[in-house]
Amino acid sequence: MNIQQFQYILAVAEHKHFELASEKCFITQSTLSTMISKFEDEIGFKIFDRKKKPVQLTNEGIVIIEQLKIIANNIGQLTELTKELKGEITGNLTLSVIPTIAPFLLPLFLQEFASKFPSLTIKVREETTAEITRKLKSRELDIGILSIPIEDKELIEIKLYDEPFVFFDPNEVSNKKISVKKMKMKNLCLMEEGHCMRTQVLQLCDINKKLIDSRLNFEYQAGSIDSLLRFVKANNATTLLPYLAVHDFSKREKMHLSQFSTPVPYRTVGMAVHRHFVKKKILEILQKEIMHNISLILTNMDLDGEKLSPV
Repeated sequence: MNIQQFQYILAVAEHKHFELASEKCFITQSTLSTMISKFEDEIGFKIFDRKKKPVQLTNEGIVIIEQLKIIANNIGQLTELTKELKGEITGNLTLSVIPTIAPFLLPLFLQEFASKFPSLTIKVREETTAEITRKLKSRELDIGILSIPIEDKELIEIKLYDEPFVFFDPNEVSNKKISVKKMKMKNLCLMEEGHCMRTQVLQLCDINKKLIDSRLNFEYQAGSIDSLLRFVKANNATTLLPYLAVHDFSKREKMHLSQFSTPVPYRTVGMAVHRHFVKKKILEILQKEIMHNISLILTNMDLDGEKLSPV
């Protein structure tokens, strides 16, 4: 039983084809098949049902593959740790950001951060909180940027910044702060299920005993802040938005924004990693990079208010 056998087995499990897996592993099909057969003989049962096309996992094989994925991840982490101890920043870094943060935060730091590590390949995706959490725990993902706390014992959370919410009503011009308790709930539009920002707005309404009053004869749940804004403007609706989402608003659009008086509703944005994450140097540099750029925007803000939970 050796690491090479693990790699061959995982390749077949991924591609469901012995010939394709052998090509990906740069060995002959007969060598790959022989190595896997030896492994199966050693453990006493078959991992793959070779009679089926494409190749399928046996019931025992499903269990074995899950364990081999964990072992492969641990080996990968060991490799990354040794590189970091030698001062090498190379390889791959996977980063996922929730959709209500990604379009507004990533442009502030990503290019500058990536330029510092020319030998590092950074893969960035937008994913929901649930998907980020799942992938961090299964070690498919290195770093998640999302609204915290998520309070999972398998993960470590690192605070980046607090971000206030603002109220957007395209039908009214505002030049003063408003109270959450006096916020107009007429035709308030939200993100769709699965987005933590929807949970946070509903939580705010519940805390202040306010009911969403819609006079529209249909319900719209947006998949992104951009589509949410387009719908709100087109249908004389209202919504709550995180501060970074309105930072680049035009002067005309900003006339329809209202900031909240104390207590200000806000969310905490942070990074999450698996508790066994080893790329500590990259994590530290990324944290400093984000916090520096955010400090230039979120300045002199009094957030003595109502912190909203993402879950």
